[in-house]
Amino acid sequence: MLKFFSRNKESRKALLDTSNERHTPKFHKLTVSDVRRETADCVSVAFDLPEDLEGNYKFKPGQYLTLRTDIGGEDIRRSYSICSCPFDGELRVAIKRVEGGVFSTYANHDLKVGDVLDVMTPIGNFTTEFDEKNTKQYVAIAAGSGITPVMSLIKSAMIAEPNSKFTLIYGNRNSASVIFKDEIEDLKDAHMNRLEVHHVLSREDQGSDLLKGRIDAEKVKGFAERFFDVSKTDAYFLCGPEEIIHASEDALASLGVSKDKIHFELFTSSTDAAPKKTESESTSSSNDVLSSVTVILDGDETHMDISTKGKTILDSALDAGADVPFACKGAVCCTCRAKVLEGSAEMEMNYALTDEEVEEGYILTCQSHPTAEKVVVSFDE
Repeated sequence: MLKFFSRNKESRKALLDTSNERHTPKFHKLTVSDVRRETADCVSVAFDLPEDLEGNYKFKPGQYLTLRTDIGGEDIRRSYSICSCPFDGELRVAIKRVEGGVFSTYANHDLKVGDVLDVMTPIGNFTTEFDEKNTKQYVAIAAGSGITPVMSLIKSAMIAEPNSKFTLIYGNRNSASVIFKDEIEDLKDAHMNRLEVHHVLSREDQGSDLLKGRIDAEKVKGFAERFFDVSKTDAYFLCGPEEIIHASEDALASLGVSKDKIHFELFTSSTDAAPKKTESESTSSSNDVLSSVTVILDGDETHMDISTKGKTILDSALDAGADVPFACKGAVCCTCRAKVLEGSAEMEMNYALTDEEVEEGYILTCQSHPTAEKVVVSFDE
């Protein structure tokens, strides 16, 4: 995997994570080295990496960072995808301002070079392994700030796999709102026979019905008919609002694309998604009982008695003083992932774990309640 990287090590910082091990996420204080205006409502932020921390911040293309700071006396943390690729020699994320977003507004208006943020080590499964021997076809469907991890993937593919091709379908309101517009054009010019880009704009007419409006299932099918062959595409990367991801996923499935070829990353879940009832809630005759729960982090154990109808395992662990990792608390980011070693637990929602991870016993602790008298959960697995 990426053996060619040794050819560039004299001129590029080695930020590529080639291991398959998952480490418990940790915060370190990093200094902001650059704040770049990408669009009217989006900035990209780069960080200085002290030499002794470089190993902690090696990453795979498509992974993300969780940033934490104090804003108005409140501990605020948000997750943002890394837009640089491991061969850029820098660690950079993009932050798009959202209406009412505390952290994104702060980053777009107040964050400056020299500021210090708590930055969690990279995590995330929205990635793939690149190898210079591969000859593959990739397709990405992104909208808005969903381009952020996709940029890391595209740039990595262009460098890592000189015989592979990438097709990007990217939705925005208009040309002015296209994040990384110039960088995308430069990449396309540099790799004219390998990178194909299609902008879909909802408020700007480009003279084609396929390129006007929002990305939906019919558009995805239209692109498949004209611009890529589903029988020859090796992997799909979907990132953006939930409705676009689901529409794209459904369209690809209807075209016969197998589930294992489709990778997706949600930034937020729909606000009207109904939480799944836990076992104790769905049984009318059941009573609220206490479960003896042990949480393991860095080899240390925290013991708690948790109500099966009360707080989640994550919130209970935080109340007990355990410094367990978390970010969104919305079943999206996977930062709070842990494995059930004994007993059982049930999640209210899950937008981050794969079916295979769930089968192996992993849970999102921010969504999980114990369903056994004794439960042991480890963040170290």
